[in-house]
Amino acid sequence: MNALSKINDGSDGPPSTGTSRSLLERVKADDPAAWDRLVTLYAPMVFHWCRRWDLQDQDVADICQEVFQAVVAHIGTFRKERKGDTFRGWLRTIARNKLYDHFRRLGQEGRGVGGTDAQRRFAELPAPQPEEEDHTAAAEEHALFSRALELVQAEFEIRTWQAFWRTAIEGQSAQDVAADLGMSAGAVRVAKSRVLHRLREELGDCL
Repeated sequence: MNALSKINDGSDGPPSTGTSRSLLERVKADDPAAWDRLVTLYAPMVFHWCRRWDLQDQDVADICQEVFQAVVAHIGTFRKERKGDTFRGWLRTIARNKLYDHFRRLGQEGRGVGGTDAQRRFAELPAPQPEEEDHTAAAEEHALFSRALELVQAEFEIRTWQAFWRTAIEGQSAQDVAADLGMSAGAVRVAKSRVLHRLREELGDCL
């Protein structure tokens, strides 16, 4: 169950099952604002993947740039063909391939100890274990969800956001929140639903 599903248990319609249509379709249409939003959401994740391999900062920056260049070139090929396919998984495959390319280049360009060390590190890249994958995916999902919350918050009035936050995130009842905010319980539920809908547009099954 992803983050959107967890905070939606209670009510305002079924969780989204489609790809993040709004954002990804705009990206596929070469919308500059959508590209900026995509990079804002996912660049920290790609940076984290690269940093796990103790690369130099410049190497991390170069690989991140290569990853998003590949996204630009191939975003039109991204398809959700099997259950469990996500944009994040597709992006991680690209990042891992770029990491392999990096170590391969070091092995080809290096001579003596340097080249041998690069080849060794390339060979030692392990296949992720299921338990590690589960933990990592949960942490990445939480971080991605938090960035999406920060991005969409400015689109809503303070009271609307408070109604969403206190019911969806903090788990308070619509009746209690309504009393505090001077709203009807129905208005609180509508506010929650509006923000959740916006988050689904932004993330969908990118989570």
